[in-house]
Amino acid sequence: MLNWNESKCKIVEIEPNIIRNKLQAIENQLKPFGTNVLPVTKTFGTEAIMKAYEAGYRAFGENRVQELLPKVEALPKDIQWHLIGHLQSNKVKYIASFISLIQSVDSEKLLAEIDKQAARVGRVIPCLLQVYIATEESKFGWDPTEITTWAMNREFEKLPNIRVTGLMGMASNSTDQQLVRKELSGLKILFDQLKDFQKTDRFEMTVLSMGMSGDYLLAAEEGSTLVRMGSAIFGGR
Repeated sequence: MLNWNESKCKIVEIEPNIIRNKLQAIENQLKPFGTNVLPVTKTFGTEAIMKAYEAGYRAFGENRVQELLPKVEALPKDIQWHLIGHLQSNKVKYIASFISLIQSVDSEKLLAEIDKQAARVGRVIPCLLQVYIATEESKFGWDPTEITTWAMNREFEKLPNIRVTGLMGMASNSTDQQLVRKELSGLKILFDQLKDFQKTDRFEMTVLSMGMSGDYLLAAEEGSTLVRMGSAIFGGR
């Protein structure tokens, strides 16, 4: 079993309505672009998460399986959990029965394991393919050409228990906004190409998850449908 406990979470001083107000301000900024917000709960405890839940949010992103599992147990059961961090194949079995979306599918090997574990629990698991768009070696993801070839060959048809619903990417952690915008724009181009190329109930580009607390407005301008935000909502880690 994976070990984790609430005491490892960051203690957040929660003033009345502060998280609700932050979320409302972000929503107002993103409304012209039609971009949605996914609050990211990495290192934040259940009290902070419940403030966002009380503000009407029902989908949350978590980076680590060992941190996700106790939150699933402790928090309301109508929450839709997204796994957004690097996922090791040997940990898929822990989340297969309940995860709503795995955003960080960074290889064919991982996709095959998700399919295997989904079959074991009798589910079809929605997935996003994580694309490598940054200049940093620490990032994970498919090469854009690799994804295009995989889709053209209809490799997804070999995996009956997964459903590819879009792409996810992380731009470089850089103050160079021109570089970041170029990376985000490139991911949107790939998303549109795949949307035009393939459209089946097994492979359909509906979600483009790009943008985080530091670049969410750039991402929205470049066509993101979903931004993943933690520190801008809950405070610094």
